[in-house]
Amino acid sequence: MNAYKAEAVLNQDGTLTITNLPFAAGTAVEVIVLERSKDSDRADVKASNGNNLYALQRLRPYQYDDPFEPATASTDWEALK
Repeated sequence: MNAYKAEAVLNQDGTLTITNLPFAAGTAVEVIVLERSKDSDRADVKASNGNNLYALQRLRPYQYDDPFEPATASTDWEALK
């Protein structure tokens, strides 16, 4: 199942138009409509103490050059001595 997220605003008459969907004409789709809350921008969501709940969201992720390299040198292992 492919998912596609789009944001739209209801027209005055209560209709909703979503254009430029990435599906072929005639494809059966399922539509679920959720009301967007005013604080839905996660970067601005605050905890009860005033701190940003997603403060680490925009930080650069860790990069592992050799993730399978042992954390300690093999000479430090007692079982190998």
